[in-house]
Amino acid sequence: MVLEKLLTMSNTKKKTAEDEDVVSTAIGEFGRWQLLMTFLLSLFNIPCTWHIFVPTFHAAERDMWCARTEGFMDVEPSLWKNYTQPEGLCKIYDLTGITQDDLPYLAAKNKELVSCTEWEFEGEGNTIISEFDLVCDRKTLNNISEMMFLGGVAIGGLVCGILSDKYGRKRTLMASVLLQTILGVVISFAPWFQMYFILRAALGFISVSVVFSGFVLSIELVGGNWRTVAGISYLFPVSLSYMIIAGMGWLLRDWRQLQLAISLPGFIFLILWWVLPESPRWLLAMGRTNEVMIILQKAAKWNRKELPVNIDKQLLPCETECDTESVNVMDLFKTRQMRKKTLLLFVIWFSVYLVYYGLVLNLGNIGGDLYINSVLSGAVEIPAVALSIVILLKGGRRWPLGLTMMLSGVACACTVPIDLVSHNLQWIITTLAMISRFSISSSNAIMPVFTAELYPTIIRNIGVGASNVSAGIALMLVPYLWEMANIHQCVPMSIIASCGIIGGICVLFLPETGSGPLKDTIKEAECESRSSDSSEIKRINNNS
Repeated sequence: MVLEKLLTMSNTKKKTAEDEDVVSTAIGEFGRWQLLMTFLLSLFNIPCTWHIFVPTFHAAERDMWCARTEGFMDVEPSLWKNYTQPEGLCKIYDLTGITQDDLPYLAAKNKELVSCTEWEFEGEGNTIISEFDLVCDRKTLNNISEMMFLGGVAIGGLVCGILSDKYGRKRTLMASVLLQTILGVVISFAPWFQMYFILRAALGFISVSVVFSGFVLSIELVGGNWRTVAGISYLFPVSLSYMIIAGMGWLLRDWRQLQLAISLPGFIFLILWWVLPESPRWLLAMGRTNEVMIILQKAAKWNRKELPVNIDKQLLPCETECDTESVNVMDLFKTRQMRKKTLLLFVIWFSVYLVYYGLVLNLGNIGGDLYINSVLSGAVEIPAVALSIVILLKGGRRWPLGLTMMLSGVACACTVPIDLVSHNLQWIITTLAMISRFSISSSNAIMPVFTAELYPTIIRNIGVGASNVSAGIALMLVPYLWEMANIHQCVPMSIIASCGIIGGICVLFLPETGSGPLKDTIKEAECESRSSDSSEIKRINNNS
C-alpha cells in the first residue's frame, strides 16, 4: 500500500525523509530479504553470549584442599582435610617430622599452622582457579578479571558507537567479529593469568561492539512495527546460547578446550561479509545514494517488488540535508530534547542492568547442578522475550518498558517486609524474585529497541553505545551490591527495588516512538520530540 502510494503520488510536491521512510517505501517494511538478513545478524549474539557467560565454567567452583605432600599421597582426601586443615583450605599444620600414623593426633600436638603453597582439586578437567591457583590470597584476582571484562564492555559500547556511526555498521561489525575471534583463540593459549585477564578486557571491549553494531543494523533494515519484531527477535539466540554452552561446558571440562570451542565458530561468521549489506539508512544519512540504490535493487528483487521509477529523486533531498551533519559524542547533548533523552536513558540503562544482573547473580546462588541451572536460566528468558514482542506491538514502547521496570521493582520491594517478618516464607520470596526477573527480562528486551528508535540515524550507534557505558557501570557494581548484605540482609533487594521503580518512572518522561519512520538527522528527531510534547499538552488540555 505504501509503495503504491509512492508510485502514484504527484510530482508537484517534493517529499523528504521527514515525510516518507524512503527505504521501507521502496522495498517494503519486511520481506524475504529482511527476514534472511535479520536472522543472520541475530546469530552474531551466539559467540558474544558464550564469551560473556563462559567465566561461569572457566572458574567453576570445585571442592579443594591443600595438596598432599610426599609420604601422604595415599591418604584419603576427606581424612587429609579433617586432620591437617582445621581452619579451611588456606592453612595446614606443619608436617615436619610427622608420619601418617600421627595425623589423627595433630591437633593435640599443637603443631604450627603454615600457609598452603599448592592445592588439589576434586573432579575432572581444569579451570582457571586450579591452573592459576586463584585461591586464598589470590582469590580476588578472578573478580578483578571480570571487572576488567565489564570495564571493557562499558568503554567498548561508546567507542563502537562512534566508529559505527562514522565508518558504517557493517564494517564495524565484521572488523569486531574478526578481532573477537582472534582474541578468543589467543585466550585459550594464555600461559599466565595476567595475560588472561588483559585479553578478557579487550574481548569485552570488542564483544559489545559486535552486539550493538549487529543490533542497529538489524533494525535499520526493516520498517514500521517490524522494527519491534526484528529488535526483540535479535535477542532470541541469547537464550539459546545459555543452553548450548551448558552442554559444551559439560562435555569440555578443560577451560582451554571450552574457550577454543566457543571462539573458532567466529571464523564462519566472516563469510557473511559477502552476504550482509551496509545499512541503507546510514548510507542515506551519509549522502551515499549510489550505494543505497545498489542495495535497494537487490532487496527489491528478493522481495519481488519493483522500485519506484522516481526513487533516485526521493533520495536526493536526504543526500542534500545529511551532507551537512558530522558525527561526534557531543551531538548527544547538542539540543535540549537530545540532552533530555540521553540523560534519562543513562538512568534507565543503569537501572535495567543493575536489576537484571543483580537478580541473575542472586538466583545463581540457589544451589544445584551448574549445567542444569544454566539451561533453566536460558529457558526462562525465551517466554519473556516472546511476550515482549506481543506487548510492544499492542502497547507501544514507552508504557510497556516503564510498567515492566516498575513491576520488577515492586516485586523486589515486596520481598523486603516478608523477609523481615519470617524466614519460613522463602517460597514466596522466590516466587516474587521470579516475577521480578521475568519482568526485567522483558524490559531488557524492549529497552534497546526503544533507545535505537529515539536517536536519529546519524548518531544512533553513538547513543546506544553511550547508554551502554552507564549499563557497564551497573554491571561492575553488581558484585559489590550483594556485599552490602553484610550491613543488613534486605539492603541488596531494597536497592534493586528502588532502581527498578525509579528507572520505570524515568521512562515515562520520554516520547513514544511508535511505528513511525526512523529519523535520520538530529533536526528531524528534535522536531518530532517537540511535536510529541505539543500533542501531549493538547491532549491533557482537551481532557481537562
